[in-house]
Amino acid sequence: MHIPENYLSPSTCAVMTAAMVPVWVNAAKKVKTEISKEKMPLLGIGAAFSFIGMMFNVPLPGGTTGHAVGGTLIAVLLGPHAACLAVSIALLIQALLFGDGGILAFGANCFNMAFLLPYAGYAVYGLLNRKSSSEKGRLAAAALGSYAGINAAALAAAIEFGIQPMLFHTADGQALYCPYGLNVSIPAMMAGHLTLFGLAEVVFTTAVLAFVTRTSPDIVKGRPTERSGRPMLILLALLIAVVPLGLLAEGTAWGEWGTDEIAEVVSGGEVLGYTPAGMESGFELSTIMPDYTVAGLPDAAGYIVSAVIGTAICVIAFRLISSGMKQKTNYN
Repeated sequence: MHIPENYLSPSTCAVMTAAMVPVWVNAAKKVKTEISKEKMPLLGIGAAFSFIGMMFNVPLPGGTTGHAVGGTLIAVLLGPHAACLAVSIALLIQALLFGDGGILAFGANCFNMAFLLPYAGYAVYGLLNRKSSSEKGRLAAAALGSYAGINAAALAAAIEFGIQPMLFHTADGQALYCPYGLNVSIPAMMAGHLTLFGLAEVVFTTAVLAFVTRTSPDIVKGRPTERSGRPMLILLALLIAVVPLGLLAEGTAWGEWGTDEIAEVVSGGEVLGYTPAGMESGFELSTIMPDYTVAGLPDAAGYIVSAVIGTAICVIAFRLISSGMKQKTNYN
């Protein structure tokens, strides 16, 4: 679901980034008033879970792949505003260090995965959770919320892809950016997310939420202590150890092909046959660990190193923010 560089026009990227600015500002204000000093490091752990979750690629018949995001999970534990910031940080690290998602498309990716996903997922969760006070009911509400959230994000991405050839094309009709219209992008994106990718989000959300409920119930109750995040850090370490499993999924996620392969892609039953000019001449950022690889290391080892680095940055960033906060006498 990560929109790469040059799949959206620069003007589309600018609009999507502008749309996210008030969202980020509002989320930052809400987090500042709602999240206590003790809770702030948990945002870093939540961002790390999102970062790691997106590294576990799930294959779909036909050669495409997808992944969980974890936005609804963070929203259930810490609120949707916190989830917005946590997922945004995870996406920024992925784009800057690993080339996973474009820098110009950062606003669009955040709109889909850090805004629509957690807020929509939390809205569904909140509506359903009012009708049940049991742990099973809470997990069921989180499951349905996470499923709704990731599909809302996928639909938004499909629309952003699909309007490109309508708005930006050459005189002879060739697309300048994403070459597939809504008639192709929506079915292609939604087929995977309504099935296996949506299921991956449900499994990831409910499994981690159940783990936190059992090992750190004070987090669920909104009264974390300094030790509350330790079980979650242990779980993160275990996930990092097995993160190379994400490499087993072969193929490329729909809409994330490189300029060297898009001309040969078959989508909608036809070979595209050309490389959009905007992609060939567009902006490209050289990252230090492209596609989670490390020069000189096997892919599996590079994947683990990338997971460690991404997780560490997420955790450390929010711990530094926490260290500069004043102690609160009450919890919200």
